[in-house]
Parts: sequence; structure tokens; C-alpha cells
Amino acid sequence: MDPLRQSSPGSSRPSSPRTPPCEMFDYVGIEAVLDQLKIKAMKMGFEFNIMVVGQSGLGKSTMVNTLFKSKVWKSNIPNLGTPTPQTLKLHSVTHIIEEKGVKLKLTVTDTPGFGDQINNDKCWDPILGYINEQYERYLQEEILITRQRHIPDTRVHCCVYFVPPTGATCLGREEGRRRRSLRPLDIEFLQRLCRAVNVVPVIARADSLTIEERETFRQRIQHNLRSHCIEVYPQKSLDEDTNDRILNSKIRDRIPFAVVGADREHLVNGKCVLGRKTKWGIIEG
Repeated sequence: MDPLRQSSPGSSRPSSPRTPPCEMFDYVGIEAVLDQLKIKAMKMGFEFNIMVVGQSGLGKSTMVNTLFKSKVWKSNIPNLGTPTPQTLKLHSVTHIIEEKGVKLKLTVTDTPGFGDQINNDKCWDPILGYINEQYERYLQEEILITRQRHIPDTRVHCCVYFVPPTGATCLGREEGRRRRSLRPLDIEFLQRLCRAVNVVPVIARADSLTIEERETFRQRIQHNLRSHCIEVYPQKSLDEDTNDRILNSKIRDRIPFAVVGADREHLVNGKCVLGRKTKWGIIEG
């Protein structure tokens, strides 16, 4: 009789010496799958496409460079004698950023000329057309039966909308400081934009406002967003559980974010920090 088939009553069947139980189940389980997905993702890298929208001179390129601590973007400021372009043309730049072995393919799309015209009627059409075109292109590749192993992702994942620190006011100077709000152009465009992409509104050049002015401006913008049904990121639909709801509520309370961009390093208490140097000190970016 085969010794491997011998078994006494009440005893379990012995395993084959070639496949010990500890080795057979060593790499089976959810934990191992998660590790494999992590290794695969880090090997392939990540793609992130961001669009910046706002008038000229609001520090869009400086903010992007500050955010990623890299010279990702270089602004093309027109000379005083150069006429303002009559049409809005989108401009994209792609960089590979690597940190601790993780690669990020970052694409930044700028919208030069947005809101700079005297007549800004439907100035958002090229922007919305571009966003929808990228989604349609990705979808057409994805539904193919024999599609690429890795589909190039050109979809706009996030749109950072720059709100000028002056806001909109037709009142006196002191009263206007207390009654700043979104401009009609901002409201009309954001209503359309939030249906197509994740929108993150920011107050540009926030260091030009006092703390009291900044908080009042933020509260009025939040009121504008609610009253005009503009749902920016993070949307209510992302509150899947209690933890997500708590975290997202904290983020919503701080929207729009107040940003101060800087592309130069300064020595503060023996440490190099990104910031802007003023007469009153250094404002960290």
C-alpha cells in the first residue's frame, strides 16, 4: 500500500512532501494581492492632469511650481506693447516627476486669455470643449475589444479655478472690502465647469488681503457656491462613510483655499523654505 495513502481513524490526510502547507498558502490572500497591486502601480507610475483657469497675473504658474516643488511651468507674460490675444488657446506641458522611486507623469494645461477680453461672452467654450474631448477620446479607446494594454490618460482630473482677491463689488472702497463676492463671469462658468470636472476654487494672491478680509471673502464665496448650486470638490457623493464625511466636511469648510505662490528659497531659522520676501518678513508658499 502506498504509504502516502495510509491514514488512521480520526487522523487527517498527510500532505505531499513536495508542497508543504505553509508554502502552498504563503502568497494567497488579500494582503498579498494588495502588495502586488502596489508594486505594479509603482512600477507603471501615475498620471495626473491638472488644468489651471484664471485671468492673467494671478500667479497660476507660480502656484503650480510651488505645489510640486519643481519648475513645472514657465509663464509667458506678454509685453506691454503686445496686443491681447482675441481667442483663447489652451497650452499643455508634461513633466515626469520622480520622488522616492515613484514616478508621476504630470500634465498642466493653462488657459491663457481667459477673462482678459472686454467681451467675455462664452469664453469658456474652448475649455469645456477640451475637457469633454479628452473624456470622449479615453472612452473610445476603452470600449475597443482589442485595446491598448495601457491607455494614455489625457482626461482632466482636476481644475484649479483662480478667483481674483478683489472679487466683485460696485460699492464704496470700505464697504466693498466687506462685500467681496464672486463675479458674474465666475458664477456662470463654474456652474458649467463643475458638471464636467472636479473643481477646486482658490483665492489667488491671498497675501494681499488681511486675515479678516480673507475670511469674509471665503464665507461670501461659500454662500455664492451654495446659492447657485455649484458643487465643487469634494462632492457630497464622495461621503461614502463616516470617516469620509468628516474629512470632506473639514475640506469644504476651508474652500476656497487661500494660496500664496513662491518660487524662491529663503533662509529662515537655518532652514531653506519656499516663500516670498516682504518688508514684514517671509511668507511661506
